[in-house]
Amino acid sequence: MPPPKNNLPPIIVKKITIVAGGHHGGAWKVAYADFVTAMMAFFLLLWLLGATTEKQRKGIADYFTPTLVKMREGSAGSNGLLGGSSLTDVDNYAHRAGQTGTKTITIPRDTVGGPKEGGSKIKRIAHIQAQLDMKMKSSDKMKRLAHIVKLMATPDGIRIDLVDNADFSMFELGTTVLTPDAVQLLTVITGSLNTETGSLAIRGHTDALQWRPGVTTNNWSLSAGRAEATRQALMRDGVPETRFDRIEGVADRELLIKDHPEDPRNRRMSILLMD
Repeated sequence: MPPPKNNLPPIIVKKITIVAGGHHGGAWKVAYADFVTAMMAFFLLLWLLGATTEKQRKGIADYFTPTLVKMREGSAGSNGLLGGSSLTDVDNYAHRAGQTGTKTITIPRDTVGGPKEGGSKIKRIAHIQAQLDMKMKSSDKMKRLAHIVKLMATPDGIRIDLVDNADFSMFELGTTVLTPDAVQLLTVITGSLNTETGSLAIRGHTDALQWRPGVTTNNWSLSAGRAEATRQALMRDGVPETRFDRIEGVADRELLIKDHPEDPRNRRMSILLMD
């Protein structure tokens, strides 16, 4: 018997297998992105090397490999010039195991540098601080004022801060008139400045106390006037006029005690001995 005839098409079943992530997955994209990023950084480095001077390259290198340890309270100079310790005492800075330093110098073992790099700068601070310490011990009054003087290294040079407190003020209240103690203190500072080379910049700071209504003076003019009074006092004690690069008054814009704008320690004079 012949098979029945019909016009129905044959049924075809197609099996499709779906692989998640596509061919070989997407991990190669991450590796490729890392490669492109590394190449971009490499060519940026090549461009910097070709587009900068030797001095600029040294500045960039110094920025990314600092040789100075951040000074903090409780270490050298926090109470008096040396905190009651010798220049050769071991410090309490955080550093590599087995490495020792002094109250004024802690430098990584592999540090190298020229006269304008960190090692030389810290040695200058140690020299100035030793001079001031010796002169401050010459009288009971200067011993009492020793804790007012703070030395620190900055990118531009060595800064000497003369900081007011509840028992001492560099200037008569609300004026640009130096107190007698401040005059003697600046004489001591002058002796140390004259043993060093470099230009000087003086910056005046005030606290944030408000002036009485009707008073025309303000903290801007007061801070600048006190900086000028300090410059004149240093000149009278023997600092040549040609060494002064600039004076500045920043009012209460750079507070030392930010949480207490009216704290007397915000009133200070900063003398920068530039490289």
